[in-house]
Amino acid sequence: MNAIKQSARGIQLTGSITEIYGEYENWNVNTGSKTIHAKRMPGFFRTLKTWTQLRLWLPFFLLPYLRWNGKQAILFDIDHSQFHFFGVTVFPDDIWMLSLVLLLAAMVLFAVTAIASRVWCGYFCFQTAWTDWFTWIEDKIEGNPTARRKLDAAPWSADKLVRKCSKHTLWMALSLFTGISFSIWFVDAYDYWNRLLHLQLPTVGWVVLTMFFFGTYLLAGFLREQACFWMCPYARIQGVMTDAQTVLPTYDVQRGEPRSKLRKGNETVAQQGDCIDCFQCVQVCPTGIDIRQGQQLGCITCGLRLDACDSIMDKISKPRGLIRYASLNEMAGSTAKNPFRQPRTMTYLSIVILSIAGIVYGFAHMTSINMVVMPERQPMFVQMSDGSIQNKYDFRVQNKTGQDLHILISTEGGVNGQQLIGAEHPILISHKRGATFSLFVKAPQGSLTQTATPLRFHAHCLEDPNLAAEYETHLNGPGI
Repeated sequence: MNAIKQSARGIQLTGSITEIYGEYENWNVNTGSKTIHAKRMPGFFRTLKTWTQLRLWLPFFLLPYLRWNGKQAILFDIDHSQFHFFGVTVFPDDIWMLSLVLLLAAMVLFAVTAIASRVWCGYFCFQTAWTDWFTWIEDKIEGNPTARRKLDAAPWSADKLVRKCSKHTLWMALSLFTGISFSIWFVDAYDYWNRLLHLQLPTVGWVVLTMFFFGTYLLAGFLREQACFWMCPYARIQGVMTDAQTVLPTYDVQRGEPRSKLRKGNETVAQQGDCIDCFQCVQVCPTGIDIRQGQQLGCITCGLRLDACDSIMDKISKPRGLIRYASLNEMAGSTAKNPFRQPRTMTYLSIVILSIAGIVYGFAHMTSINMVVMPERQPMFVQMSDGSIQNKYDFRVQNKTGQDLHILISTEGGVNGQQLIGAEHPILISHKRGATFSLFVKAPQGSLTQTATPLRFHAHCLEDPNLAAEYETHLNGPGI
């Protein structure tokens, strides 16, 4: 009884019981019939969420404007099939490194999910981030959740019209800036702005900008948590990535139950758990779920409910952690195991390490000149009128440097007396471009004693002897 009195006094110091409970004593998961207006409450996890979102997504808006040697530092140049990363240019021939990057991203996501559930959704996901920014704008213009609901239900007036128009104007401005920021990762940023301001974007530019504008405006402004529930495949497959050892937001049932509202004064109540059924944990949830009903599909592991519950525990002089990050085994009283020692987590991490090693190896062994030689297959060789054997080879040489180069092709191996036809003069390869051409190798009659004789082509740069490339293939013949 004394504890209840102390708890009541603690609440009276910081606000009334009505203020803590709010108006939502019954809360059902929203399936799209109404808008969820989540309460914004300060705390450690709210700060963590804000800073992680800004540190991840501010580069999305700012990095395309960074210049390097007079050009855009990071550019996915689809028109010329190139990826520029500061001084490094990656061509389609190096696509295997992009595959490793995608594999790395997937394995990191799987490993993080196995260890900490949907922490990507809660702190980093673009849908979560943009929805959070849109609702922040809404909160600043229309007020707290209670005020927003009253405004939605109120008849149209000048004040309501001004607030709604202001909110949607800022939403559309952020959506437009998002579309522009996406586009300039693929074209020069300053040239794009010049074309946009003069209404001279190509058709594909207008299409991409329009799609991102409406996509951002609808997903972040209207669908919000419904995109997480019904459109995101990650929400569906996370169940096979987590287990009882995964750390995620959990409600301590043994400590919290039975729930009962806190009483004023000297009113006698039965023994109760620490949960006072204030619904603050539900009101701050961006997807509107009640974690006290058990783990649910809508939980995005954001930690905001932990801030809400801890603030209430502070007010009623109870220890924090009624809702906390913990594994289900830990909550059930079992010994918590190290999630990093789980076989699948170790498998994920092993693939991550191998992917990183492959990417590092690829960048370390990238050359300024790349050459690919394809022998003609139909026919594999031609017998000339003088009895000699001739092979045709299709070349693709890429110049990854910033200057035009003259390339001279030579051979090594093959047979004695062979001739390289078509390589008498240097071949010009423009900077940051590739060139395709065909050459012939002619072998004297009777010199080819094998059906496939090893042959190596060399590409030498006349401007810089240190720039060279080679390719191993075969010289085909009838044999003996």
